[in-house]
Amino acid sequence: MFHRPLYGALLMLLPLLAEASGFSRLAELTDQGFLVGAEARLLGGGERLGAIEPERQLSPASVSKVYVAAAALARFGPQHRFTSRLVSTVEPDAEGVLKGDLVFDGGGDPALTSEDLWRLVQRLYQAGVRRVDGRLVISQWRFGPVECLTTDRCEARERVDNAYSALLSSAGVNFGSWCVAVAPAATAGQSARIDSCDSQAPIVEIDNRVQTLPDDSGTELNAERIQRDGNDVMVLSGQVSTNARPRQIYRASSDPAWQTAHTLRAMLEQAGITLGDGVAVAATEPPASARQLAAVDGEPLQELLLRTLNYSNNFMADVLTLSLVETPRVSLSQGGAALEAFVAGIPDHGPVTLRSGSGLTPENRTSAAGVTALLEYMYHRPSLFPSFVAALQSPGNGVMRFHRRGSATFQHHVMLKTGTLNQPVSVRAVGGYFRTRSGQWGVFSALVNGTATTPWLGWRQVLDPLAADLEEMIDAH
Repeated sequence: MFHRPLYGALLMLLPLLAEASGFSRLAELTDQGFLVGAEARLLGGGERLGAIEPERQLSPASVSKVYVAAAALARFGPQHRFTSRLVSTVEPDAEGVLKGDLVFDGGGDPALTSEDLWRLVQRLYQAGVRRVDGRLVISQWRFGPVECLTTDRCEARERVDNAYSALLSSAGVNFGSWCVAVAPAATAGQSARIDSCDSQAPIVEIDNRVQTLPDDSGTELNAERIQRDGNDVMVLSGQVSTNARPRQIYRASSDPAWQTAHTLRAMLEQAGITLGDGVAVAATEPPASARQLAAVDGEPLQELLLRTLNYSNNFMADVLTLSLVETPRVSLSQGGAALEAFVAGIPDHGPVTLRSGSGLTPENRTSAAGVTALLEYMYHRPSLFPSFVAALQSPGNGVMRFHRRGSATFQHHVMLKTGTLNQPVSVRAVGGYFRTRSGQWGVFSALVNGTATTPWLGWRQVLDPLAADLEEMIDAH
């Protein structure tokens, strides 16, 4: 009689232990105090191969990007292109003079680059425009400036030492970041040569503190974008060897619409199109009477998603999130609500909280079972699935080197998206597809969150056991 309650409790635990056995190595993180949610299932029959508290609500970090990828494909389709335009309410006269404002109508293209602006300027030139007597106006009426919701983005308005904290606008270019190229001077002892990546003349102000040293002295560069007297300044310091190759450095701008204004003005001038009354940024839509003078279409959405997920580009993910909302002047919270509305239509997903598509917002919450439900949902949409799965990475062939772990089985039988946060707690999250030895498709997700009392969490601690656990599942089926 004394042993029966214990025996009964053990019987109740057996199903949980059997499921967790599929993640026997990953489960060891729970003993270290980390919060873990994981699930792996075969598609088709739905057999669950392993689980660790799969319904637990945890931060997914950049695994949030699979949600915006799925929602954007469902909303726009794989071949959708965002269009950026130059418009005006006046026509150029016989001498090519535009006696009014030239307006850049930002179309919300998350991957608009300098190359696209060059094409736009060339088409304006081909349309006969040689001089603009009015202003160059950057219209971000769709969205922007967007309220910053994270510490990194809010601080980036004044100073920043990275590119991932770029602020958001429907009229942004180059992922909201300045780019400068650093090259050695001809002789040691001189200051390095620092130029804009996008123009013959400097677009952003440069504070050059980089010294050129003799051959093979090594290159060490530090860069920070600051605000000085209301202008963006790239402050660079360190050293570069005389035989070093040029390096490109990216730092988020303080205002992506103004960055577009300065970049586009430089390109117009280089093309021989002069400006009269300077530049301005507007939050109003161009008037209905405005006539299109030039336009450029961006890459198809399926190409944008490849860049968004492969490089975990926060600017692209959140611009796509904002584009999901049809009304203008949208906030990132409204974009998150649009993602949540999309998720509400996914069978068996369960609760979700999405404040952004990038995952930079630490309030984002989902479950491992929710991620696998999303992945299964996309698998059963044949017109969208090829573009969706192609945006994920194969560990053996992907651009992220830290993915290249485990055996050849994990390297070449898995497609995944990872997510990382370090504040306010450590987050390492993974989700994706696998193919078994017999060719069956499966879905998996592992969300690992730290707490205020847990130590630092590195990717080796998560990917190594996860790779070994998935390898066993793949080989067993």
